Amino acid sequence: MKKAYLTLQNGKTFQGVRFGAEGDVTGELVFTTGMTGYVETLTDPSYYGQIVTQTFPLIGNYGTMSADAESKKSWVSAYIVREKCDEPSNFRSEGKLDDFLKKNNVIGLYGIDTRELTKIVRETGVMNAAITSKPLADFSELNSYKIENAVKAVTCDEVEYFGKPDGLRIVVWDLGAKNNIIRELLKRGCYCIKVPAYYTAEQILALNPQGLMLTNGPGDPAENVVVIENIKKIAGKLPIFGICLGHQLFAIAMGGKTKKMKYGHRGANQPVKNLFTGRVYVSSQNHGYEVISSSLEGKGELSFVNVNDGTCEGVDYPHLNAFTVQFHPESCGGTRDAVFLFDKFIKNVRENKFNA
Repeated sequence: MKKAYLTLQNGKTFQGVRFGAEGDVTGELVFTTGMTGYVETLTDPSYYGQIVTQTFPLIGNYGTMSADAESKKSWVSAYIVREKCDEPSNFRSEGKLDDFLKKNNVIGLYGIDTRELTKIVRETGVMNAAITSKPLADFSELNSYKIENAVKAVTCDEVEYFGKPDGLRIVVWDLGAKNNIIRELLKRGCYCIKVPAYYTAEQILALNPQGLMLTNGPGDPAENVVVIENIKKIAGKLPIFGICLGHQLFAIAMGGKTKKMKYGHRGANQPVKNLFTGRVYVSSQNHGYEVISSSLEGKGELSFVNVNDGTCEGVDYPHLNAFTVQFHPESCGGTRDAVFLFDKFIKNVRENKFNA
């Protein structure tokens, strides 16, 4: 058992026990409330640069399995749990959480009072933190840490193809895409062409797509100026569906604004209300920025809001045959309440009554 120290930017220090990979690390401290889905959390590119704390006390009890991974590797900077399970019990298990973290070179820490840690983040807001072998003496790196070039770090290196070529031709603009977005499109008979974030509007249109998916991803949406400019060029030329970061970037491209939230929405139990029907859905979410609803007045129709805090959760742009949501309708790991949004997108693609 090797001790390590978690030091917060406000000076608070916790002592815990190491597991996973060795080493010291600095990152942005966040928490997620999911009771399950830790494999999906660890492999979600949206967590790039972040030290993730699980609020659920026992993690690793059903092991790890490659089929549940949302990308090719883990993107978290470090992983904090109250208690880790070393004897997982599940017929699908392929190994222990400890081994998974070692394989993915992710530093882990357990034995931390995650309840107290979460309360600090809720009350103070997201802050930087460091995990070190000795108590931290120099706070310079901790204070100056900032997540930058996040999308560039997680996007694919080259074009990838999924499904049968005779299916609906959908370009998946990879801003940090979760695998289950592509899985849901494949279930609906799509031929998916995943392209890197640096692709231009002209390159995307040259692929002759019938629809465009703007995916989730990490970091500050406003720093993606080139992607935003390309969205402006492509908007209205084919049906578009945006999820999470894709939702934020499309809003900015339409003249909207975003801002950083105090501690964000991360977990599988966020209630969102459909303003057109009044129905409430439980959604899976992972984001630290929000679209400012008032900034989109006259530019789009607010479609979903968060029941807890009233923040923007979705916008429809009927004049552009586009719609976007802040939450994750692909649902892994979480509820499947909003998976019907993929059917809405496919319907838009098949009908495509809008003429650019």
